[in-house]
Amino acid sequence: MYGADGRTNVASGDPNGSPAEGPASSPDIRGGTSRSHHHQENALKKKLAAAASVLGLGVAITMAAMSPSNGLSTPTGHQAKSDVLHFNLQRSAGAVAAGCLDDAGAKVTIKSGGGVEHMTIKAHDLVPNSEYDVFIIQVPDAPFGLSWYQGDMESDSYGNATGKFVGRFNVETFSIAPDVAPAPVVHDGDASQNPKTAPVHQFHIGIWFGSPATAAKAGCPNTVTPFNGEHNAGIQALSTTQFDDLYGPLRQLD
Repeated sequence: MYGADGRTNVASGDPNGSPAEGPASSPDIRGGTSRSHHHQENALKKKLAAAASVLGLGVAITMAAMSPSNGLSTPTGHQAKSDVLHFNLQRSAGAVAAGCLDDAGAKVTIKSGGGVEHMTIKAHDLVPNSEYDVFIIQVPDAPFGLSWYQGDMESDSYGNATGKFVGRFNVETFSIAPDVAPAPVVHDGDASQNPKTAPVHQFHIGIWFGSPATAAKAGCPNTVTPFNGEHNAGIQALSTTQFDDLYGPLRQLD
């Protein structure tokens, strides 16, 4: 077949009717166009990869700046405080001075529960099968200051004891008496009225032997103290004595 100008139409065949072997090609031109196209694609991919790398680095820097480890986790730049507090109780100053209760101690966990805190005390190496009394106190050692009775702990046959308490055990723990008022006298040693006092914080914990006899079994003095429900306890066994008087552990929990 022929085109309008009388020349052979290479798409259809030669003048003798032989079929064409295929469309005419210009390998050099087509190959050059293909290489140019691939070069442009590769250049674009490299630009996109570089942009993604910069974006990823920016995100990483931003996340690092927000990390609590560097103290920038809040808009004000202050490190966020945990709502769980862990610390230990050690032998009281009285027990250390008497050289008794050598291996005793306790672990304390306080968890914030919104309106209250939940405190768990796990003590070890106490006198087995005995009672102990827990107080929130103003200072860890004598004279103890204002003290708030929490409850009892009972040791098992191995000298281990666990106590769970619910109350206000954080930086807001305090006692107040705006003025003197009459108080009920229930047990020997009770006061018939309270002293007047402005708010006084208590940030320490103390545990007392439930009786002088229990203290004596531990090799401690059998001194009588008022630190139980009937005011006939033994000496203080454990406390937060390792903390400063004005910076007891409860102060660390908001």
